[in-house]
Amino acid sequence: MRVNGKHYRTVWMQGSVVYMIDQNLLPFEFKIFEAKSYRECCTAISKMITRGAGAIGAAAGFAMAQAFIESKQTGNTDLPLMAKNEIEATRPTARNLFFATERVYDAGKISAESAIREAQKLADENIEAARLIGTYGEKLIETGFRIGTHCNAGWLGFVDYGSALSPVYTAAGLGKNIFVYIDETRPRNQGARLTAWELQNEGIPHVIIPDNAAAYFMSQGLIDIMIVGADRIASNGDVANKIGTFEKAIVAREFGIPFYCAAPLSTFDLTCMSGEDVVIEMRNQDEVHYQTGLDSKGTVLTIMVSNPGSQALNPAFDVTPSKYISGIITEKGIISADNKSIQKLFA
Repeated sequence: MRVNGKHYRTVWMQGSVVYMIDQNLLPFEFKIFEAKSYRECCTAISKMITRGAGAIGAAAGFAMAQAFIESKQTGNTDLPLMAKNEIEATRPTARNLFFATERVYDAGKISAESAIREAQKLADENIEAARLIGTYGEKLIETGFRIGTHCNAGWLGFVDYGSALSPVYTAAGLGKNIFVYIDETRPRNQGARLTAWELQNEGIPHVIIPDNAAAYFMSQGLIDIMIVGADRIASNGDVANKIGTFEKAIVAREFGIPFYCAAPLSTFDLTCMSGEDVVIEMRNQDEVHYQTGLDSKGTVLTIMVSNPGSQALNPAFDVTPSKYISGIITEKGIISADNKSIQKLFA
């Protein structure tokens, strides 16, 4: 994606430093965060400076490579395994994170240089997978379609292109007349802040809607297809994704709206038999209590938006059972959300 005329990846590594777009500052400020150690990368992942399945995976791979660099410099041979455990504890639901740490850790057993090469390879693979998801997924989108989204599974959620938004970008690039309904995605508002920012950058017509308005727009026949991303897909086709995805899938089923998930093979977890086995990350309640935005003078402020003294629960993800999913868009094509199709995908 291009920002102010310059092409950016969401996260990249130069030397021993990992650079990433600071997503917490968007859409009000565009700034690059520098992580000079694997621990700084861990902080960036846990605090959602970088977020989204693919971007988390790439950042985790680079963090693992940084750990091997530090191990080589200090002579501490125990560091890589310790670092691997720390990195994997940052976002326990995201399968791409574990996929990346495992591959880079295995490569690092050969040398730190091998770890760096493997991390870079993972990032490149992430981009190509996302591009192909767009190629396959755009065939589901007819000109004139109104597309519903939830959370941000666009360019910012991957190293480039995205998953759920990749078919949207491809369809728009082919000249299809499309319109996107963006769920705001409380409590962190990734839809309202990130997806909207991306689509505005690309000149794609869109509108932000409150999370609890999606059923209304579906009932009015204003949404033709839903496409969402995924953070982990179980071997039976159940999909863990941003909290609120499950309810959108239920409503889409009620009104006969196709509901697709877009994800690369690195998001599938064949050791996870069903959604019941997915560990759901519970995040700090302050994300529910506080919101950040601009005042009338353009100053960024963080304010409390809920009753002082009340407690809040903040699950980051929910699981959508496979029966609600029309299909999964992957870099190898569109498959059914069932065990047989998923096993064939990896055969």
